[in-house]
Amino acid sequence: MVDAFVRLVCPECGKEWQDNPAELQQLRSNFSCPGCHATRRLTEFMRTERDLEAVKQFQ
Repeated sequence: MVDAFVRLVCPECGKEWQDNPAELQQLRSNFSCPGCHATRRLTEFMRTERDLEAVKQFQ
């Protein structure tokens, strides 16, 4: 089994990380940066459109 991942970046502090799209919450829900704790919609943390599409496939 191949593990999938999406790249995330905080629009506030610029922290970058990767996460499993199957473990992320719903795209329209609020999400907090693990670095600075800024809270925004999860979609705003997606680094690219491709990352956003990957998360949509798992939800």
